[in-house]
Amino acid sequence: MAPGHVAYGMRASYGLAHITPDHIMAWERGLASPTSAELAALAATLWCSPGELMGAATTLREHRLARGLAPEDVARGAGVEIQAYLRMEETNEWRGSDRQSAALARTLRLPLPDFVTVTGRADALAELLRSAVTTRWQGYVRPVSKLLAVEKRDIEGPLRKLHDEYQARVVRTLSWGGGAGADASGHAGRDFLDRILDHFWPTVPNISPSGV
Repeated sequence: MAPGHVAYGMRASYGLAHITPDHIMAWERGLASPTSAELAALAATLWCSPGELMGAATTLREHRLARGLAPEDVARGAGVEIQAYLRMEETNEWRGSDRQSAALARTLRLPLPDFVTVTGRADALAELLRSAVTTRWQGYVRPVSKLLAVEKRDIEGPLRKLHDEYQARVVRTLSWGGGAGADASGHAGRDFLDRILDHFWPTVPNISPSGV
């Protein structure tokens, strides 16, 4: 379909009389972004879902659009007032309670990594994980499970594995480092801690927040 065909389809079938081929070309080149209504009409014209037209969703609005949901649907599903939700979407700063956060995850069908990003919990999670791998991981099962809104039993295995991986890496670097073992071990440890979330997510089972 040429840009003119797409624009015509959006005008004729969805009442978007302002859409021209220039709009379509600007969207294709990344020079502009469609509104929610325009994205929904564009997807329908191209016989696909809104999510298929987008890259990886990272913001609250992008996840909503990828699911083809109206703001009212997400607000109702998460149990928040519509105006409060719209403000959170505009600022990309989620401020719901733990229960509302879990409801948001269910409404948007968010995997745990996306849930953590959308609700602004990534930095807090990283700090907990760094403490867990450098001390006794058992003491961090409860706070990590609470932050992720999942059962403690789902976090025990991943935390233990993450702790063991970190400790093994540090010890292994010491044994290979010779005279520079301490420096090499410190570098390996810092690199692991800097990318702690990258190491953590592959260990976590495919579960969703439950609001526990």
